[in-house]
Amino acid sequence: MNRRAYLDCASTAPLRPAVFDAMLPFLREHHADPGRLHAEGRITRVAVETAREQVAALLGARPREVVFTSGGTEAVGSAIWGALQRADDGRRHIVTTAVEHSCVFEACAREGAEVTIVGVDPLGRFDPAEVAAAIRPDTTLVTVQLANHEVGTLQPAEEVCAAAREQGVLVHVDACAAVGQVPVRLPALGADLVSITTHKWGGPKGAGALLIRRGLRIPPLIVGGAQERYRRAGLENIPAIVGFGAAASLLSGEADSGTGLDFEARLARSQTDRLAAETLASVPGVLRLGDPQRRVPNLVCLGVVGIEAEPILLGLDQAGVAVHSGSACSSETLEPSPVLIAMGADADRSLRVSVGWATVDADIEAFLEAFPKVVARMRSLRPSPREA
Repeated sequence: MNRRAYLDCASTAPLRPAVFDAMLPFLREHHADPGRLHAEGRITRVAVETAREQVAALLGARPREVVFTSGGTEAVGSAIWGALQRADDGRRHIVTTAVEHSCVFEACAREGAEVTIVGVDPLGRFDPAEVAAAIRPDTTLVTVQLANHEVGTLQPAEEVCAAAREQGVLVHVDACAAVGQVPVRLPALGADLVSITTHKWGGPKGAGALLIRRGLRIPPLIVGGAQERYRRAGLENIPAIVGFGAAASLLSGEADSGTGLDFEARLARSQTDRLAAETLASVPGVLRLGDPQRRVPNLVCLGVVGIEAEPILLGLDQAGVAVHSGSACSSETLEPSPVLIAMGADADRSLRVSVGWATVDADIEAFLEAFPKVVARMRSLRPSPREA
């Protein structure tokens, strides 16, 4: 069987071998509850706290600021719910932007808060001044992303955090698409709450974290136990947490040794730059969406004029190439991409191609060979103007 080209790492990346090796003893041997005082429990407690230190080190945070969750979605929901519950003065207003992940919008809607949504420019970037201007006396929370999950544009979240701090308003930053792709340092970001996940950069599924600024207290979304210092109840997913820590430790490596975030980011940018440049040069009617420079290095979003994404996705899949689309055809909803609508782009005709730690040049070459053929075939099937 020929090797398939997996170019959907922004959805989820393959598990790194070193991460698998770190997790394995906690699947086979070390199974005890880390909340117990016996020797077996102390082994898993040390493993959890070591992972906490590793994740904190990657982000320049304090270990006690790291609260492990089941993933980025839970972290986002916990941040929004906790911020609203914390406000005991009746404030129920949230400021967010039009290009946030669906879990942000759904968490806001579920809590019945009044939400102000700030628009974006054609590159998918929000204006921090507009976000700050939307803050009102009854604003409880500002929630913005650090990088867009569909087009890759990096956002000026630091400026939003600074403006909100001046007005005494909490800020949550969804960093799930950014951490593991670009350097993120919590002190420089200045956010009160930060959501992250690990499966997009070679860690295990089922592990994420909510970082809560030192001194801030928010009610836990999940209650029923004293785990995570009463901030997230439930027996910890020890193997996944250990894997999360191992993945974070790998990205903290030195670039000149062929490991680490800087090394991987440079490689990813060269791969996506090549893919975008050669595709735009060889296939007419293809547009690049999002900011081509200020972006996460692992992702490129392409718009194909006149052809919906679904047949292109299926054609590429038949050719052994896996990519994604932010439009209706590939998500679980029946709506076009809200991100592309907010940008003023065609919301039904986009492809998101994303690389990861395991991507090789042959994967890029497989896309560059298959994509022109698939697009040409799709266009040949369209009726001519006279037939239409």
